[in-house]
Amino acid sequence: MPDFSVIPSIDELLRRPVVRALETRYGSAATVAALRGAAADVRRAITAGHEVVGDLTAVVSRIEGAATARLEEMFRPSLEPVINATGVIIHTNLGRAPLAAAAIARVADVAAGYSTLEYDVGLGARGRRDAHAEPLLCRLSGAEAGVVVNNNAAATLLTLAALAAGREVVVSRGELVEIGGGFRVPDVMRASGAELREVGTTNKTRASDYAAAVTQRTALILRVHPSNFRMEGFTDRPTLHELVAVGKRLNVPVAEDLGSGFLDPQREGGATTQPDPVSRVEPSVASTVAAGVDVCCFSGDKLLGGPQAGIIVGRASLLELIRRHPLMRALRVDKMTYAALEATLAEYASGRAESTVPVRRMLAMSTDEIRERADRLAVALGRKPDWHVEVVRGVSAVGGGSAPGVDLPTWLVAITKTALSPDALIERLRGLPRPVIARIHDDRVTLDLRTVAIDQDAALVTLLGTI
Repeated sequence: MPDFSVIPSIDELLRRPVVRALETRYGSAATVAALRGAAADVRRAITAGHEVVGDLTAVVSRIEGAATARLEEMFRPSLEPVINATGVIIHTNLGRAPLAAAAIARVADVAAGYSTLEYDVGLGARGRRDAHAEPLLCRLSGAEAGVVVNNNAAATLLTLAALAAGREVVVSRGELVEIGGGFRVPDVMRASGAELREVGTTNKTRASDYAAAVTQRTALILRVHPSNFRMEGFTDRPTLHELVAVGKRLNVPVAEDLGSGFLDPQREGGATTQPDPVSRVEPSVASTVAAGVDVCCFSGDKLLGGPQAGIIVGRASLLELIRRHPLMRALRVDKMTYAALEATLAEYASGRAESTVPVRRMLAMSTDEIRERADRLAVALGRKPDWHVEVVRGVSAVGGGSAPGVDLPTWLVAITKTALSPDALIERLRGLPRPVIARIHDDRVTLDLRTVAIDQDAALVTLLGTI
């Protein structure tokens, strides 16, 4: 007959200091459930006779340890911060753009209490949620009006639903692309209720193709910027000015989906340390609006460097139709998104974005600065036993489906450790208390400090030293 007398009661366990600490941290109900589960495991072990359980002290220690492990697993958040050492700046899998310090502070300030999300302090009455961020968006883009939704796919969906549901939208076959996660632009467009009118061929579409497709059922001409791919060779595509001219001649609004929202830091007199590598392939929002498009939509968390958001700017009369559409309520953003976006836009408007918005800072970071940091990391890590470190040339990426073909020269810290394969080492990096996400290049794990915040350098050395 199994002897369960060595298993203390739950009441006895709850009086122990270790368990009281667990109860304070995780709450009474969760702690009791974890203790019961751990005690049941011990009871099953005794019944099965697989192991020697030991005396009362050993059993109590085992139950406390198992209960602690259960509670830690239960309460461990699935969303946790990591150190991005991949060199991919806008890393979709890692949350895209890290926020500026000003945006983080603004979110904390607004989230901590009540706010003017839908309240007009001047009037002492209900206000408009969709008015937030609009003045800054208009100033930076040159547009008449602006509105914010939860991402750029939503911005495209809402624009088409509000302006073209039940009517035709003329779009080039070469622009019906697939974006991240398997989502396809044609699917988003069809979900809006608009009818696609495809023109041209995959590699060549001319302004005359758009003009020939316009009928009385045409509601919109849509241009989709190829932000996540590059087409070379025997290709042709009308300029934005040519497409706007077609729209004006035929009295059809022209909309452009820019994908990534490139706000040129120089527009407001911001200082630049070197030529912007992105400006060669990504049109700025301001230049798109200046070309005469009626509506333009783009992401807030890519090249702009703000929170996840879909931003729509353009003619006030069309933006008013978008604001009033029923989908607007389903796709609207919360106070924290507005807070982060306004603070990020303010950095651009003040000319500080190049140094204060992390995405902009990473893009502008010189190879000399990266080399200096890489050398310091290599020296510090090289002092530790069994580590072999070398600083080598490499290439960073913009990422996030932005600026395809733009390579950013960098310096990589290539690391190996005795008795660990590259795959085993990179797995160890992911298992650190603050996971470090790296790449394998030429059969070595490499760290690109372009995407590691400067104030994380010391922590990176400490973390690696624990492997």
